[in-house]
Amino acid sequence: MDEPRDEDLVRRFQAGDVGAFAALVHRHEGRVYNLALRMTGREEDARDATQDAFLAALRKLHTFRGEAAFTTWMHRVTVNACYDLLRKRQRAPLPLETGRADEDRPPRPEPAAPGHAEAVELAIDVRRALLQVPEEFRAVLVLCDVQDLSYEQAAAALGVPVGTVKSRLHRGRVALGRLLGGERPGASRPSEGTVTP
Repeated sequence: MDEPRDEDLVRRFQAGDVGAFAALVHRHEGRVYNLALRMTGREEDARDATQDAFLAALRKLHTFRGEAAFTTWMHRVTVNACYDLLRKRQRAPLPLETGRADEDRPPRPEPAAPGHAEAVELAIDVRRALLQVPEEFRAVLVLCDVQDLSYEQAAAALGVPVGTVKSRLHRGRVALGRLLGGERPGASRPSEGTVTP
């Protein structure tokens, strides 16, 4: 039996089928959490933002008209939940939680292949640098470069023109490259004045 499309589940929910919303949550919770984790940088914040996103979706799902794909709409709701959470906390996101103190940790396994440790270290460096990129650039980087959305899908998810997505993506990549190159945050940050909202 074929799985129902997202849009069919939305219509069923709008007609009173509460189980349809549960099916949407089950289908999309991993993607929403991963987006929130990359936006906030902390597992606890990502869980909070995921919960906030689904609560907002539950409240607003009656307004969904199908003009964009449900996943695009859900990306927008999630990004907005992340922005709200980061504004409420009024702090820069912290690097991903590393767990307990070193003495409490079990010994690390040996790398599976030469270069594995370097790849992991680079991934951690990229994740930390990404958290230092300004939020509006970070959102576009995550949507386009991590989640592989097209410019058009990212524009719809963020509620901005495609040109703004391209501009923010370029500026975000430049900022990320500079941070990975060792520059301190804000030292040579790309100009934000020319970015259109």
